[in-house]
Parts: sequence; structure tokens; C-alpha cells
Amino acid sequence: MNPSLHGRRLLNRRSFLADLGRSAGCLGLAQLLARDGLLAAEASSTSPIRPVIDPGRPFRARASHFPAKADQVLIIFCAGAVSQVDSWDYKPELYKYHGLTPPNAPKVTFQGPIGNLARPFWEFKPRGQTGKMVSDLFPHLAGLTDDLCFIHSLTAKNAAHTQAENFLSTGFTAEGYPSLGAWTSYALGTANENLPAFVAIADPRGRPQAGPNNWGSGFLPAAFQGTAFSAVEPPRNLSGALGVDDRASRATVDLLAKLNDEHLAHYPGDTDLAARISSYELAGRMQLSIPGLCDLSKESPATLESYGANSSNKIKADYARNCLLARRLLEQGVRVVQLFNGAYASGGKLNWDSHAEIFESHGANAEILDQPTAALLQDLKQRGQLDRTLVVWCTEFGRMPFMQANGTGRDHNIEGFTCWMMGAGVKPGYSYGATDDLGWKAVQDKATLYDFNATILHLLGLDHQRLSYYFNGTNRRLTDVHGHVIKDILA
Repeated sequence: MNPSLHGRRLLNRRSFLADLGRSAGCLGLAQLLARDGLLAAEASSTSPIRPVIDPGRPFRARASHFPAKADQVLIIFCAGAVSQVDSWDYKPELYKYHGLTPPNAPKVTFQGPIGNLARPFWEFKPRGQTGKMVSDLFPHLAGLTDDLCFIHSLTAKNAAHTQAENFLSTGFTAEGYPSLGAWTSYALGTANENLPAFVAIADPRGRPQAGPNNWGSGFLPAAFQGTAFSAVEPPRNLSGALGVDDRASRATVDLLAKLNDEHLAHYPGDTDLAARISSYELAGRMQLSIPGLCDLSKESPATLESYGANSSNKIKADYARNCLLARRLLEQGVRVVQLFNGAYASGGKLNWDSHAEIFESHGANAEILDQPTAALLQDLKQRGQLDRTLVVWCTEFGRMPFMQANGTGRDHNIEGFTCWMMGAGVKPGYSYGATDDLGWKAVQDKATLYDFNATILHLLGLDHQRLSYYFNGTNRRLTDVHGHVIKDILA
């Protein structure tokens, strides 16, 4: 059988190579257009959205995908895993079955053999107009119950602290992925270019177990990583040269800006150079803006007292000063403030990881957290800041309703735990989802941390399915290929 004219052409080596070259070129062009969002299909509602960023001004404020409920977010991260059954998630059945063997429970959990069911270590009481049951572990925060929006049905992915912190902050248990704060500053920039767009405030006792992963930029440009400092440890090298006053410092910054602009004009396409210049300029501006921000001496005695900044408990006093710093950063337009309570440790002495003596360890940590955090939230509310600020209280997972074999601590629980939100865009005095009668596993409106982060981005006016960054051949996003906005909690 003789081949057709077209078939004979395919057998021609020159024609074959020419067709191959054109096809390869078209495939390469399609990939480049897709990477830069220039294909016609990019107009669809599911296509990626990547912000256009000026390397010389990476923190310039950018528009959200749709009208936002919140312009800023305060994340209060309790590292080590707070026990939901001793704090926010009231389970009367635990009183009924206290001391009995839990039904259908495994013999061994994350850190060893299990013990018996145990009633809450703190009394639960009805709070506010809603009558929501909250324990005495947090007496000051309990007074804000009518303002809080609880999510009682969260689930995590990994029971190890480092991986769980990574998952909560970045959407992945592995390292190397951008944090929620980095994604937010990448998408939206900031309202105050004299300060970092994203600030991470470490606990006075140290950094959390996953450390900088919680505020890292991963594969996003380094400009969008969080800047880590606190009231106790302000940024280093902020002091000017001896004998140089603020006026001279400002003149120096202005002169450097002029020289940098002239230098950049000779290399207009060098984005790395522009980014480096921008980084140095921000550092210069921070020398002028940060010292006054960290100077709490102008706060009134009444304010310092309400926060607990004069407490005889030095850790509490230092944490209270971190809370004051958080309020000041938000007032100055910083886009994301991440406030940590708890450091890298085990045994509950430096964080909430209470495998033994939970009454003593949770009690000591609550003493540090409760009053300063409640004062911060009340302060933000009174100043009208919560109209455009979302507050997120979170912990990487929860704790079991039964004790460990030692009879004094609770093990890790990723099957059901509680976090809450407050402020812009969420329903006040509202509870979403539920765990079973023992507070062990989520059974109603189960939610993942993908959903949790998707909801935070939504309240900031960002579509979690479309906010992306092209990396290693993939359009990466905070929620990977998962997540749904928890619409029931939206105001």
C-alpha cells in the first residue's frame, strides 16, 4: 500500500525536524505565557493570580482580589498545643465518665500508653450574653466570649510539633514553603513602607519549635519573609553613629536614595539590584521608625497596668510588652503581626506541651497569656481597630480527653481541636462545628487547617485558589490543592 502525499511528507527527515522544531517552540511559548498569566484562559475564575511587584518598591500596597473585610491580621500563636477540653470545648460527659477507661481508644497514642478519661482541670462557666461555656483557665479572655468566633472542629495532619507548626503556618508539613504572612505581604504589600509588612514577635522565652519556618518566605522573594523582633529584643544595629542626630540621619537617607536612583537608572532591567536597594532603604527607614515604636515609656501607667506589663512575673511582663508592641505595629499599618506565646521546649515549662502535670504547666502558661492578650484585644476594640483587623488565635493541634499513663498529662490530638477568630468579617459570639461527646474527634462540620487558612485569606480579600507563585513548574499556593472557605462564620 502506497503512503499518501501527507504520509510521504512525514517520512521526509527535513519536514519531520521542521515540524518538531515548530511544535517544541509552541510548547515553550505556551508554558511561558501560562507562567506569566498571559493566556486567554487566564481570564477564567479559576486561573492563577500573581501580583505585579515593582522590585524597587516591593511593599507598595496592592489591591486585593475582591473587597476585603480586613486590611490587617493579628495571629496569636500558642505553641505546644492548648488543651481544648480544658479551655474552650465544654464536654459534660467528661464529668460523667471521669476515671473510666475511654471506649474504642487505642492503647498507645503519640507519646505512649493511655490512661483514663479525665474531667476538665478548670471549671467551665456560662459567659456573656451568649452563655457560652468557657473555663476558668482564661478568666480575662473568657470575658470576651461574646466577641469570639469559635471553630471547634479543626483537624491537623501531623502530631509532631515541628511538622504541625509548619502545616498551620505554611500549609505543608515539610520545610521550604512560604508562611501565611509571607503570602499575605506578597499579595497585598503594606500601608506603611517605613516598617516591614510582616512582623513576627517571639515569646520572651524563645522561638517556637519550627522557628523561622513560621514566618519564612520559602520560595517567594526574600523581601516577603517576616521580620522577627520583640519588645525585649528589638532589631539589631538600629542605632545611628555617635554624634549623628535624626536630622543628619534623614539627610543621609535622602542622599543615598538619590544616589541609588541614579545608579539604578544605568541598569533599568536589573530587578535584583532594585530589590537590594529597596532592602537597604527599608533598613534605613527602620532606623528612624523602630526605636520610637519600641519605646513604651509613653504608655500611660493605667495601660501598662491593664496589660500586666508591671507584673512581678517577668515572663508575663515581657509578653505584655510584646502585646503593646503588637498594638503599635497594627496602628502603624503593618499588614501581618504574628505574636507567639510559647517557645521551643517539651514538658510544658516553656510552652503548652503538657505531657505531665498539666494543671501546673497549663496554669503557668495561662497566667502569662491571659491578661495581656485580653487587654490587647480590648484595646484594639476600644480604638476601633477591629473594624478592619482580623484577630486569629491558634494552636497547632489539641489534646486528648484521656490522660497519659502517668495520670497527670494529656497527649497530642489532631482529630479535633479549637481555634478562634475575632474582629473584621467574622460573626461575634458564634460557634462552628463540634467534637464528639468526649471532645476527642471532630464529628460536625469537620474542618481542616487548609480551610482555616483559606478563610483567613478570604477575609483579607484574597482567593486562596488563585493566589499563586510559579515555582519548579507548578503554580504553588498556601492551601496546595485543598481547602474551602468556612462561609458559616463570615459576618
